[in-house]
Amino acid sequence: QVQLVESGGGLVQPGGSLRLSCAASEDISRMAVAWYRQAPGKQRELVGTIFRNGLTNYVDSVKGRFTISRDNSEQTVYLQMTTLKPDDTARYYCMIPDINTWGQGTQVTVSS
Repeated sequence: QVQLVESGGGLVQPGGSLRLSCAASEDISRMAVAWYRQAPGKQRELVGTIFRNGLTNYVDSVKGRFTISRDNSEQTVYLQMTTLKPDDTARYYCMIPDINTWGQGTQVTVSS
């Protein structure tokens, strides 16, 4: 069973940037990978997905600010976040839809 480990979260000021990583224990180059987030008291929300051909899609609220990429040689998927807003504060998770596998998440807090 593939295991996923997220990293890169932290505290950042509004307008700042962070890059999250999702490291897989096995080759995931043939799999789509999604990023989700969950803020306190809110439902988990799909942020975006990168497909095995490299195409991506995003929720409207992050379009133009977030970018998902993958490095198959490193078995890692990234979520580059720019122009961060307080509303982006949440725990961020990566997951593989085909096998319903989730990481443990990493906390992102956007605050001055």
